[in-house]
Amino acid sequence: MTVDARAAARRRPLHLALGGALVVATALVPSAESAAAGQVFDVTLPYTCQLPSGAEEVGVEISAALPVAASTGEEIQPDDVVVEVTLPPSALTQFTALEAATLSAVAELTVRNTIGEQSADASWQRLTAPETALPAEGPVVLTATGEVPTVAFGASGRATIAPAALALTLSPRKADGEPTTPAELAVTCEPVDGEQAELARIAVRDAAGPAAPGPDEKPPAPGEDGAEPPAPHRPGPGLSSNVRERIDALTERKLKALDGDDPGSCPIEIPPEWVMTTAETYAAGFANASKLDGAAALGPAFMKVVLNKRYINDSCASTVDVTSEVQFEYQGRRQLPPTKATFLTYGFMPTTATMVLEQVGPPAAVQTHTVTNTPSYPEETTVTAQLSMRLYDVEVNGVPLDVGPDCRTERPFEQVLRGYGQSYPPAGYLVAYGGTLTGYAHIPPFRGCGVDEDLDPLFTSAISSPGKKADNYTKMTQAPLCVATNPEGPDCPPRKPKPER
Repeated sequence: MTVDARAAARRRPLHLALGGALVVATALVPSAESAAAGQVFDVTLPYTCQLPSGAEEVGVEISAALPVAASTGEEIQPDDVVVEVTLPPSALTQFTALEAATLSAVAELTVRNTIGEQSADASWQRLTAPETALPAEGPVVLTATGEVPTVAFGASGRATIAPAALALTLSPRKADGEPTTPAELAVTCEPVDGEQAELARIAVRDAAGPAAPGPDEKPPAPGEDGAEPPAPHRPGPGLSSNVRERIDALTERKLKALDGDDPGSCPIEIPPEWVMTTAETYAAGFANASKLDGAAALGPAFMKVVLNKRYINDSCASTVDVTSEVQFEYQGRRQLPPTKATFLTYGFMPTTATMVLEQVGPPAAVQTHTVTNTPSYPEETTVTAQLSMRLYDVEVNGVPLDVGPDCRTERPFEQVLRGYGQSYPPAGYLVAYGGTLTGYAHIPPFRGCGVDEDLDPLFTSAISSPGKKADNYTKMTQAPLCVATNPEGPDCPPRKPKPER
């Protein structure tokens, strides 16, 4: 297979039609628009440049804004490209010998685009460095910038973009602005001793599912016909009720098929920390108090998220498991906002109280299990938080009841919420886009309630779950993530969702 990527800027992008092993699920990356916005990558390499006076070692720093994730076939446009070349003092003597006072340059950098075992070179041409005054002593830094070609990958997996050969056209000029003789100097540079380093890694996910965008849905390139990109896709409403069973069945079927296989023949992929990022969002909903036959509003709760604390791609089992973390925050405390609710205690006595859910222990764990051996990529997300409930400002039939400052559950309880979704087409709950999570919680007995009398039995009998039964239903709606890598994106600043009953 021959792949030629030596295309000028803005020409048809390179497509690498290869089979990829790494499949990146939607839960791994920020939302598509935030991933496409990119983040700045940089790398510094020593190069050996062949100057007329001989070989000189120069330092080259390369930086560019690139996405951390993309879909197969999607055009990737490197932006804010900078190639900074530092010429040592020893390299300047030949220019001072020409009575040069300034030096400008045009750079052409070869970059190697790789996915799987296939690579193709592309040329970042016409990167220009403006005239720079030559110092009396010390190095000179030439900073070249410009537009470069797009690239697209035709298979899923981890793609890399790495700098290779560098060509410089140096233009020295005299103090009066006249060119020297010769007016230009062509210089070729190679990484020292063949040294290689990646500029960026891009997680490429398969867009060939049944609902992959068609050609009419492809957003126009920036600046084409003055068109604006379309609004980002959002998940549809919920999924069918049997989605969990389908996820379990697909996973179990694959695992059974692996019985007797050599586990060493199918490695588990654990990417480095570059996929980790932070995000913010809000969640709001309702929690039932089953004994009181009522519900209390929750939120909107502000959440600080660390995405991708742990990631395992098991290509044998065709699963991707991602763990992220969530911290609630309200006025500098790890808690949800206070909420005031009124219930009919024992079915006839109106009781009003302010409730606070305080987060205790480690951050809440967000675990997403995605099955990749089916085109829709169904996934289950489980959010597990350790909470403590505190009550204050209690009134019974309009009369204040002094419960004291520390009326709370005697121990923390575990709140587990689950959401189900799929990537192709987006539907249900997805970590990046949000949606609805539901679950049950066991409310332990209360302690510390009452100042002049022991009110623990009252609240325990009225609110707490019998035994260890998780009988209090909770339904929360999460808004889309505002991801740190895309602070100007459509989901930033984070929005407060409308809770669903």
